[in-house]
Amino acid sequence: MSFFSTDALNPGVRKREVFGWAMFDFANSGYTTVVLTAVFAAYFVGAVADGAEWAAFAWTAALSLSHLIVMLTIPAMGAWADQHGAKKRLLMITTAGCVLATAALAWVEPGAVVLGMVLIVVSNVFFAWGESLVAAFLPELARPAAMGRVSGWGWSLGYCGGMLALGLSLAYVLWAQAQGQKAAEFVPVTMFITAAVFALASMFTLVLLRERAQPLKGVTGSAWSQSFEQLRSTFQQARRYQDFMWLLACATAYQGGVAVAITLAAIYAEQVIGFVQQETMVLIFVLNIAAMVGAFAFGYWQDRLGHKLALGITLVGWVVTCIIAAITTTKGGFWYAAAIAGVCMGSSQSSGRAMAGMLAPPGQLAEFFGLWTFATRVASIIGPLSYGAITWMTGGNQRLAIGSTAMLFVIGLVLLIPVNMKRGREAALQTANASSC
Repeated sequence: MSFFSTDALNPGVRKREVFGWAMFDFANSGYTTVVLTAVFAAYFVGAVADGAEWAAFAWTAALSLSHLIVMLTIPAMGAWADQHGAKKRLLMITTAGCVLATAALAWVEPGAVVLGMVLIVVSNVFFAWGESLVAAFLPELARPAAMGRVSGWGWSLGYCGGMLALGLSLAYVLWAQAQGQKAAEFVPVTMFITAAVFALASMFTLVLLRERAQPLKGVTGSAWSQSFEQLRSTFQQARRYQDFMWLLACATAYQGGVAVAITLAAIYAEQVIGFVQQETMVLIFVLNIAAMVGAFAFGYWQDRLGHKLALGITLVGWVVTCIIAAITTTKGGFWYAAAIAGVCMGSSQSSGRAMAGMLAPPGQLAEFFGLWTFATRVASIIGPLSYGAITWMTGGNQRLAIGSTAMLFVIGLVLLIPVNMKRGREAALQTANASSC
């Protein structure tokens, strides 16, 4: 357990608890890696929808619907969790929901487009709810000066979990293909593998992670309307958290581009560059290694360089990635783009979460991380849906779609400029001090 340094933790926080928190990233990364990126996405477009021109748009539409649901529900859920001291309780429910829905994807056969879309919506909603809830624990665990480092621990361990789920799935796929099985036979098994890794690894989180928040007095268990009222009040007071709001705007842009990479990388690799499925899985596996290194290294560097500068560097890297992917015509060239994307993915995700933790008022963590998730869900609608729409309207020109994605990262860079971390942190702490008086 020496991996987790005690000088980075708040008083009273034990190393095993941080390990438990980080293990949730380990647990749920298999879902994004296997389901959304490497296996089921390409399977849905190529086999379930039989490679139709509208297939990529149908995939992105299902994801966009799930993000819309999350966008409309997660801020109120976060406020309710803060009011009732119930982050961990809700995390248990969302984890079970995502595990069960992921396993149910095994029953999606070729032609079952509607069933596949429905289960993707359900599983991704539960996934996003859980991701927001577990992120809200970060400021309770880490000291402000080490927020990036601890966030990086979680993201880097998360990519290990993604590689485990993908590695087990790849091993099975190679064996199944040697037996002459087709995708409709071996893809369902990879869904069971992913669900099992998620379920088993998340037990560390549910056992070791403590709920420190206390229920607020005078709040009843059914007062969801109070949560929405609190959310409305938060938006009304947004000027007090102008740096947090600038960060939300920045995240809305750049996370849209990240969502494209996560949800469409395998589709692009196979349909544009010419990868076969096992090559795609190896590509995503290596991408996860690069992402793990990026999350871990930048977790330390951003605490030294500054969160804003670290995020800005990764956004520049994303722009370069999109340009290379759009113009390359060889598998080797796409490998370069994937390697850069991997490093940038881990570092940008870690940096953004740490910045949100620094700028969120300590007494409203789940609620403000609900706003963070709100912004990232908007991004996850804008990015993939625009990619799918451009592809459909141009008769399948995915090169133009991936090239257009670079603009999302450029916009993110522009919106990052006004963020002042010192001013934003002071505003968050002033709110906390005022509440305690």
